[in-house]
Amino acid sequence: MNKEMIKTVENDQFAKLLGLELIKVDIGYAEVRMEIKAEHFNGLGIVQGGAIFTLADFAFAAASNAGGKVTVGINANITYFKPAKGRYLLAKATETSSSRSLCNYNVDIFDEDNAVLVARFNAAGFIKN
Repeated sequence: MNKEMIKTVENDQFAKLLGLELIKVDIGYAEVRMEIKAEHFNGLGIVQGGAIFTLADFAFAAASNAGGKVTVGINANITYFKPAKGRYLLAKATETSSSRSLCNYNVDIFDEDNAVLVARFNAAGFIKN
């Protein structure tokens, strides 16, 4: 794992604003936790989809950049399965394929008990160097 690149990922100001916390980072893998707060709720009283998307995107960024090569997202989509419940959400990003210039990741977002799959995020990245 490239510590300098992880420092760059940790400097993400929007992630800080949402309270995202890197739990584990390795090459091709990351876990990120978000404490659910009042500001994460939408008008219906459930966690805003954009907050969940950002949680997943940040986990993707950490996992895909952990090897030290700058990787940027070029495509992403998310499917929501259940409303988020509890005090925390946990995103687990896993590399599914990688070549010299492209990579693909799945990010599963779980409730605080790591039992209920809340959403799945799929992303493709461009490896710049």
